Amino acid sequence: MGELRGGVRSFDAATGGAVGDAAGCGAADDGAGGEVIGPAGAAGGEGGSAGGEGDAGNGDDRRPVAPGSGWPGDPASATTPVAVTPGDVGRLAASADDTVELDARMSVCRACPRLVGWREEVAQLRRAAFARERYWGRPVPSFGPADARVLVVGLAPAAHGGNRTGRIFTGDRSGDWLFASLHRVGLARLPTSLSAGDGQRLISTRIVAAVRCAPPANKPTTLERDACRGWLIRDLELLRPTLRAIVVLGGFAWTALWPALGRAGHPVPSPRPAFGHGRRVVLADVPTVGPASSPAGPARRAASTEAVTERDIAGRGVTEHRAGLVVFGCYHPSQQNTFTGRVTAEMIDAVLGAAAEVSGAVSDK
Repeated sequence: MGELRGGVRSFDAATGGAVGDAAGCGAADDGAGGEVIGPAGAAGGEGGSAGGEGDAGNGDDRRPVAPGSGWPGDPASATTPVAVTPGDVGRLAASADDTVELDARMSVCRACPRLVGWREEVAQLRRAAFARERYWGRPVPSFGPADARVLVVGLAPAAHGGNRTGRIFTGDRSGDWLFASLHRVGLARLPTSLSAGDGQRLISTRIVAAVRCAPPANKPTTLERDACRGWLIRDLELLRPTLRAIVVLGGFAWTALWPALGRAGHPVPSPRPAFGHGRRVVLADVPTVGPASSPAGPARRAASTEAVTERDIAGRGVTEHRAGLVVFGCYHPSQQNTFTGRVTAEMIDAVLGAAAEVSGAVSDK
């Protein structure tokens, strides 16, 4: 059993939770220093601190997957620090030196008690179709290379998709649509994403979520969205040297993106543009009229917004915007949207294809 050691929160390997969070850790955050941040896996405890590949693949085990226990693609280890308040999220995200460490830290976060309880309850109860499968049951990290030129921003992991497989947009129908499209436009090695160990690889592309845990009814609260923002900010900061295009899936992710972009140092238009499928916002530096010594300085950041139809995206040259960052809106490939025809494969291909062209991403499949 884990314990509190010198005021530092440790991980209980038997329950999969941080000690002292029975009612949901991180329910309040005073913004103070991070003494409640502790390692993700403490020595000892039922089942050990990390286990092995047998532990990760044991379908009878209904605990969340322990960090470092052999799950394919698990970025965390038993020593990865755990955020238990929104303030911890900000501090741990900002101090991550690279995307590997960032993914590890977000994958053990426990800052939102409602989401922690739900993701772990789903992992215990499971859907009948996956009754013999082990569920990930943890926050789902970002997926893709650290030098990505295209970023895809989704809403949150699906309860029986990413929360089961441990990879964003993997193991659910929305992911089937997204990865098929990514493959068609040259941004994914395989047309499917079924499990964390299936060999899928993104090409010059990284996928993130506005909220990293599966939410009840697929509806995170605004407080949960804001608590998770630190992970998105740091992803944007680390990608900044190479990032050229962002594809935002749905209105919730669209709303979540703009504050994070601003915090990451990108220009943000005012007023913020409304979401729409095919909406394109170009963020670029433009010269300021007036002397360099003026209060505005030698340059001013600006953004232009334009709605773009499928035909526009497919038929017009967009490479002239390659020097800046271009944000695209795209309807989310949810079952509701795909079943009703609100979004089609051709519509998704058009937006992702435009992002690939703008960004200069090159397929090396």
